[in-house]
Amino acid sequence: MNISKQESHLNPDTSITCESPYPLYAMAFSSTPSRLLHHGQRIALGSFIEEYTNRVDIVSFDPESLSIKSHPNLSIEHPYPPTKLMFHPNRKSSTSDLLASSGDYLRLWEVRESSIEPLSVLNNSKTSEFCAPLTSFDWNEIEPNRIGTSSIDTTCTIWDIEKGAVETQLIAHDKEVNDFAWGEARVFASVSADGSVRIFDLRDKEHSTIIYESPQPDTPLLRLAWNKQDLRYMATILMDSNKVVILDIRSPTMPVAELERHRASVNAIAWAPQSYRHICSAGDDAQALIWELPTVAGPNGVDPMSMYSAGTEVNQLQWSAAHRDWIAIAFSNKMQLLKV
Repeated sequence: MNISKQESHLNPDTSITCESPYPLYAMAFSSTPSRLLHHGQRIALGSFIEEYTNRVDIVSFDPESLSIKSHPNLSIEHPYPPTKLMFHPNRKSSTSDLLASSGDYLRLWEVRESSIEPLSVLNNSKTSEFCAPLTSFDWNEIEPNRIGTSSIDTTCTIWDIEKGAVETQLIAHDKEVNDFAWGEARVFASVSADGSVRIFDLRDKEHSTIIYESPQPDTPLLRLAWNKQDLRYMATILMDSNKVVILDIRSPTMPVAELERHRASVNAIAWAPQSYRHICSAGDDAQALIWELPTVAGPNGVDPMSMYSAGTEVNQLQWSAAHRDWIAIAFSNKMQLLKV
């Protein structure tokens, strides 16, 4: 990994760049600063190589010294490119982290000081040793023994990861499910190629609530972000669209805002972990934009409060919960950390 610092020409004071030998897609910040790293933070990076053998590398980020350190022994082979990576949301252990990855299966890994050990491989198929590919997952912050996955086979599966067993599986949509997000302990939402956002409650599995549908029928919804600071708000993005659609679950069907300043397709969205009014989006126009949601949207729409230009299409972004003024973006074979 090659690491460099540079002054950004736009809002972030500083950007730190980490170069990988291969294209990057999945990224995850550890949820808490690590005592091992003197309050620095681990970041998991997943390769995007169109073949079976891919990689997950762990680097560490120190916001005090503005440095990223690579750890050659914290690198593993991963079957297929991971579609998502996520650390345990509130792990208390001082010596290791739990990391989950989705792809051909849901996999759990223990990230130790000098090694990564595979813990389990979870297959959501009841009838086959093969699992339909998983598009995404979310780790339940309130009940962390629970992970929910979304799959191309139209299902969402809720796992009890302590038991390594399926808690429940339901047909969530009419087409492949592209993303999954927890709201409360037993409430989750999903988006699909059928163009709908649906909310489910595990206490009443027979019913779901559709809170948004694509304006053009069957335009796939790709990503979903549920605002953890204010559960009334969600954001979603449509395939091949420059819009970020902001939803208020109290007034279904009509977005409360549509953020339309990207000049090409939006690929990734992330709410600020410390403020319910701020969201970041990134896309094929090589821009990462930070928005403040208006109390009332003006007639000409909403302008971003700050913007950052990367070298090429931005495929992924994550907002650090432990160091809340840092955002990570992935483009080509680089991860860049931006201070906001």
